[in-house]
Order: sequence, then structure tokens, then C-alpha cells
Amino acid sequence: MEVRARAPGKIILAGEHAVVHGSAAVAASIALYTSVSLRLPSSPQDNDDTVTLNLLDVGLEFSWPIERIKEILPDSANSIASLPATCGEETIKRILTVLEEFNIPEAKIGIASGVVAFLWLYTSILGNKAAKVIVSSELPLGSGLGSSAAFCVSLSGAFLALSDSVKVDFDHEGWVSFGEKDQQLANKWAFEGEKIIHGKPSGIDNTVSTFGNLIKFKSGAITCIKSNMTLKMLITNTKVGRNTKALVAGVSERKKRHVDAMTSVFAAVEFISNEFASIIQSTLVSDDDDDFIKKEERIQELMEMNQGLLQCMGVSHVSIETVLQTTRKYQLTSKLTGAGGGGCVLTLLPALLSAKVIDKVIEELEQCGFQCLIAEIGGNGLEFRFDGRS
Repeated sequence: MEVRARAPGKIILAGEHAVVHGSAAVAASIALYTSVSLRLPSSPQDNDDTVTLNLLDVGLEFSWPIERIKEILPDSANSIASLPATCGEETIKRILTVLEEFNIPEAKIGIASGVVAFLWLYTSILGNKAAKVIVSSELPLGSGLGSSAAFCVSLSGAFLALSDSVKVDFDHEGWVSFGEKDQQLANKWAFEGEKIIHGKPSGIDNTVSTFGNLIKFKSGAITCIKSNMTLKMLITNTKVGRNTKALVAGVSERKKRHVDAMTSVFAAVEFISNEFASIIQSTLVSDDDDDFIKKEERIQELMEMNQGLLQCMGVSHVSIETVLQTTRKYQLTSKLTGAGGGGCVLTLLPALLSAKVIDKVIEELEQCGFQCLIAEIGGNGLEFRFDGRS
């Protein structure tokens, strides 16, 4: 039996950093996916008693005998897939000792926590079964586009699809989504994987990746939003690494020094996030292009204002400013997404923008050493299919 699952990355459309201080923020899924292929033996004769994980994009493959897995995860046979469980620190340490046997290159050592998450999710959901798992992704790692969440969500989806805990139609052709209850289960398992990788994740990334479309979040509360607009973004990866923890701390320090000013900045971001959500949820009043264009223009203004406020918070970067200046020459609006200090920048691509202009912008940005990706936002979340059907 073989199943394939895919889960999208995410972007923050409005509200980053201010959300830490109580303001609302809006996030969306993007049509760039992490995909997982899971194959279980079709008969006992095919069982080679190993679990193999192939991470195509980083060129690493891991393989463990089932008996070795039983040694490091002795309780895995008693786990219940319908009851998501947290991986304790001692268990993480035991799994990490097994990974030492593979001599992961120093440059790829960050992959280790993802492999720990894989083993925990796999054994917790499917137990001690032999399998081959292949993972590939369209998402650049460590760029703030939710690559780890998409990894955990797609793994959870693939494992659950072949478990006894969800109801699936094995004869369905093409991509299909879980029902809401099973989506919730996949999301909870993915969150457990994210906890292994990040320690204390917000749950935002895995929720967007699981359910797709958009969410608004404020003070820990997450609300799913349905978009009535098809928006396309140019996502520019500056390839500049950033220290998210330091950037968040820097904003907090600035607030301590300028309490009233920063409180006003956060309040302004709150209005921008709420208006962004309102616009994208609203239905078009007519079928002509004018109404859609007006909405795009309002979104561009909100992005521009949000970027200005992020600059006030001190989280921009020379690489981000380069993207802003380049896209501004083509009358396009951009803003950083995520922590800032590098990372990725969003540029709204209006529906009537010509392909020639897009090509010119991308060419100029790539000459600066940046990576450019184009994706629609607010699409489907976790999906799966069987037997390699397309």
C-alpha cells in the first residue's frame, strides 16, 4: 500500500511581531508544498524489517531495523493514533543517540530534530511497521515559510491515512482532504512534531498548513478565514539568515524605551490586520474587474503601511530594503513576512500585471542573489491520495 500526502507552506500577510504584544495577525497558506510518499509492504514476504526515511532535498537517507526502533521507543507498540502524545525530553535524547550513528554533516545538523519528529510521529501513529518514506519540498528551509510545519503536517497526514484512526476512501482518484475531525487529529499530531523541532511553537504554522486558506490569530485564539479573492504573490527569499528570538527581543526592548509610541504602532497593526481580513473575506459586488482592482489597491496600501510599521519596530534589513526598492520601480508593493532581519519578502502581483513585467522583476532580484517563487495564497491545506494517482 502506498499513500502520498502534501501540505502547504505559509506566509504572514499582516501583523508579525505586533501579535506578540496582543495585536491581531493574518496568515495564509501558499501553493508551495512539502510532499511525503509512504509505502508499506504489500505482503510479509516484502517485509525487510526496516524503516527508511529519504530526505530528497538535503540528500540524506536514514534506515533503522524495527528491532532497533523497539529498543529506543519501547512503548511505541502501545501508542494510540487517535490520542496525540507529547515526546518527552528523555525520549528525544534516546532518539538523538541513534542519529549519531549516521554522522550527519555539520552543515545539515539542523535536520536532526526533523528526523526525531519523523520517528516519533511514525511509531506513535503506525507502530512498529516496516516502511519506506520519501520526503520532498518546494519550500526553502529556514526561510520563514513554514517548512517544518508542512513537513510535520504531511507526515501526519500520510501516516494517519494508513492507520485505523481515520476514515478514507481508498478508491478515490486524485487529491482528497480529510474530514474536519480527522483534520483536527492530523493538526494535533503535527503540533507534537513541531514541539520536537521548535520547543514552544505557536501552533499557527501547522494550523495554516493543515486547514489551508487563511487564519486570523490574536492572543492565542485562532480563527479560520475563507478567502473570496484569488491573490498571487511573488515571494523573494533573501537567503539572509535571521535570529527570530533576538528580533522579537529587540522589538520588546524598543517598546520599553518608547512605550506610548510603540503601543500606537501595535494598535495601528491591529487595524491593518482586521481590515486585511475583512477585505479578503468580502464578496465582490459585481463581476467586472473594477471591484477586484479596487480591493487589490486597498491591500497594496495595507501592505505598504504594515511594512512602514515594521520598519518602526526595527526589524527590516538592507536585503529587505533592496527588494522594496527594486519592486517599487515597477509600481509594485512589498513587505517583509515573518520575523524580518532577512528572510522572505512578499510582493503582491496584481491580476492585470503583465508576464513581461514579472519576468523583469524576477530577473533583477535574482541578479541580487535572491531566490524568487510565485504562489497563489489561501489554497487547500493537507491533502492525500493513494497508489500514485494524479
